[in-house]
Amino acid sequence: MNELPEEQNSEQFDFRRYWGMVRRRHLYFVLPMFLGWLIVFGASWFVHPRYNSSTLILVEEPTMPKNYVAPNVSQDLQDRLQSMTQQIMSRTRLLTIITKLNLYQNSRRTTTNDARVDQMRKDINIELVRDSRNNEITAFRINYSSHNPHIAQAVTSELKDLFINETLLARQAESEGTTKFIEQQLQDASTQLAQQEAKVHAYEAAHEGALPSQSTSNLQILSGLQSQLQSQQDALNSARQQRVLLQSQIQQYKSAPAATKTPDGAPTGVAALDIELAKLRAQLVDLSSRYTDSYPDVKKLKEQIAQTQQMRDQMAAKAKEAAATSAPDADIAPPGSPLAQLQSQLQVNRLEISNREQAITALETRIAQYEGRLNSTPATEQELAELNRGYDQSKANYDDLLKKKNESEMATDMEQMQQGERFAMLDPPSLPTKPYFPNHLKFCGMGLGIGLALGVLVAGGLEFFDDRLYSEKDIKDLLPAAVIAEIPDILSPADEARGKRKLLLDWAMTAAAFLVILAAAAVSYLHG
Repeated sequence: MNELPEEQNSEQFDFRRYWGMVRRRHLYFVLPMFLGWLIVFGASWFVHPRYNSSTLILVEEPTMPKNYVAPNVSQDLQDRLQSMTQQIMSRTRLLTIITKLNLYQNSRRTTTNDARVDQMRKDINIELVRDSRNNEITAFRINYSSHNPHIAQAVTSELKDLFINETLLARQAESEGTTKFIEQQLQDASTQLAQQEAKVHAYEAAHEGALPSQSTSNLQILSGLQSQLQSQQDALNSARQQRVLLQSQIQQYKSAPAATKTPDGAPTGVAALDIELAKLRAQLVDLSSRYTDSYPDVKKLKEQIAQTQQMRDQMAAKAKEAAATSAPDADIAPPGSPLAQLQSQLQVNRLEISNREQAITALETRIAQYEGRLNSTPATEQELAELNRGYDQSKANYDDLLKKKNESEMATDMEQMQQGERFAMLDPPSLPTKPYFPNHLKFCGMGLGIGLALGVLVAGGLEFFDDRLYSEKDIKDLLPAAVIAEIPDILSPADEARGKRKLLLDWAMTAAAFLVILAAAAVSYLHG
């Protein structure tokens, strides 16, 4: 309960202590503060003013929809802006503008061309304007600062023209470069495609007849050859049978006057021919059931029946004369006789058998050839598939490049017609009427801040190094015994009046300093 009043007295005493410090040191605070502010604020009026000219350039979308003609240039606007900025900020281009407008001639820091170029780069500022919804770049602003507002406007106009013209030229050059690159790739792809096509044609020519696409025709041809072989074999068998028959008839004809039967009891002469005619007619019936009358074997069999019938009639007619005309050397038959006809038919039969055998050999050779083709078809098909796979890949690559080339040419035509993405001036380069630097109001605030810091530093330093005692507590702390009584200050009326005047003057000076600062801030605001 007794500590609370002591704490309250301590707090009240501390407040009085700081208030006493303010009363003692306010001039030491106000004067440095005002001096610091005055130096900073006054310096702003001696700095050369700088004027900023700006122009807003809008990024226009292509007039042709992308669904119809796709651009063949880079779609990243920020990268293209950076590339164009580097080109426009190059030493050659900036020196051209510097020489044209006679810039940086009166500055001591820009005596060389490199220094002028570096200074101009510092004076140029490019700001990107993005859409708040999708953060895409919709425009950009070019700023240039100079001590002369007209020069600032002129330089901004030059930079604007460079950006707009460079955009058109750069897009056209990039589009044409893309088209040329695709054309070169298309030529290479065409050469590769021709090589692949030549390989396929050469392989097909080397394996003509054994290609997979010819398997069906090879099977049909093989089937036809096998049928021909079967027919030839049947005809050969018939010819061989006929040879045996003719040989038998000749032998029978030779031995007809001597006997009508063979030793084993088989009939000879006319009776044998009758039996042979019966066999031939039976064979004709069998062939007629399977083939038409125009079939070669049917025709031949009919001729053979006719000849046998003729021989039988002749043999029967001359049977009576056989004894008188027969001789031991009957192998040499008279011309025109039945025996001569049989011998002639035997020679024809032998020639037919030889021809049939040769035809069968040729057919067997061809059959083996086609069987070999069919057997090699799987390996040929695999090798040809590999060649066709390379050809198909080359063809797909060629078709894709051809499509891209056509699209790129359309895009290049669109760029040349200036219907692609381009830059358009939205706000012309402004003619600044007020300098953007120095900002007197900002300098006023900066000076006030510096002055306050300086005033606190001076007043605090004086108070810190002052070893005099100004409070009762400090005096009581130094005394070994408690204070019984105090003697107040005794001042004369003149001292009191002098003290009041001094205090009034101090506060008047303080108020005047702040009023000057407020007035300067107001003037700076109105001037800015």
